[in-house]
Parts: sequence; structure tokens; C-alpha cells
Amino acid sequence: MRENIKYIRGILRISMGWIFFWAFIDKLFGLGFATTTKKAWLNEGSPTTGFLEHASTGPLKVMFQSLAGQAWVDWAFMLGLLLIGLALILGIAMKLAAIGGVLMMLLMYLALLLPSNNPFMDDHIIYALVLIGLYLNGAGNDWGLGRKWSQSSLVQKYPCLK
Repeated sequence: MRENIKYIRGILRISMGWIFFWAFIDKLFGLGFATTTKKAWLNEGSPTTGFLEHASTGPLKVMFQSLAGQAWVDWAFMLGLLLIGLALILGIAMKLAAIGGVLMMLLMYLALLLPSNNPFMDDHIIYALVLIGLYLNGAGNDWGLGRKWSQSSLVQKYPCLK
């Protein structure tokens, strides 16, 4: 039974990583899933404008809408998607990936406050909880490079990268 949990943690970690990494790829190239080619970041589209301008609701709507399309917000969002996605897929820097992913999910949750399908719970909260669970349970070691990463001289010198 314990061996099966390792498989689940590994699959869940890689799946969560793919969610972040795929969002980066789709917004970068505009593959037509969530982002059209015309709105791709490489075609000078803004990866944050659609969500922040049109999906934001609730008491923080004006604040989030004011961030839409700002270059620093686009760069922070895209770098976050890329780095969190790669870290989760590879099983490295799990602490930073979890913190960054939880922060991103909470900000997206706040932009949608209150969720339309449930007065409290939505997928952003679930993803944040999964990220916390993956980090706390050492999921980077399951089908990942977590053990080798934590033994590297870089991580030994800077433990916050674990």
C-alpha cells in the first residue's frame, strides 16, 4: 500500500507541473486552447489581460483589472508558470515551487472572489492544497530528481532551494 502512495505522489506532482507548464506554453505560442495565436505573448499579446480584465469579479475587481496587461505582471506571471511547472515536473526546488504556486493560486482565487460555482471552494484552493501536500510529503523524490537535487552543492549552500 505504501508503495502505491509514491506512485500517486509522483503522478500528482508531474500532473500539477504540467498544468503550470502547459499554461506557459499555450500563452507563449497561442496554441488555441486558452490563448489564440493572435493573443500569444510572442505576438505581443498580454497573457494576463483576458483573465484580469474579463474574469475578475467581486470586491477586488478594480484592483486586479488595473494590473491587466502591465509588463511586469505579464513577466511575473509567465516566469511563475514556467519555473513552477518545470520545478514540479522535475521534482526540484519543491519548497519554492509550492510557495510560488500557492501564491499564484491564491491571487487568482482573490481575483475571482466570490467563486461563481461555490460560495468558498474552487479549483484554485484545491490546487494550493495539493501543492502544500506535495511539498510536505516529499513528492519531489517520487519519480523526480528531488534526492539528487537536495544533495547538490548548490542546495547544500542555499537550503532554501530545497
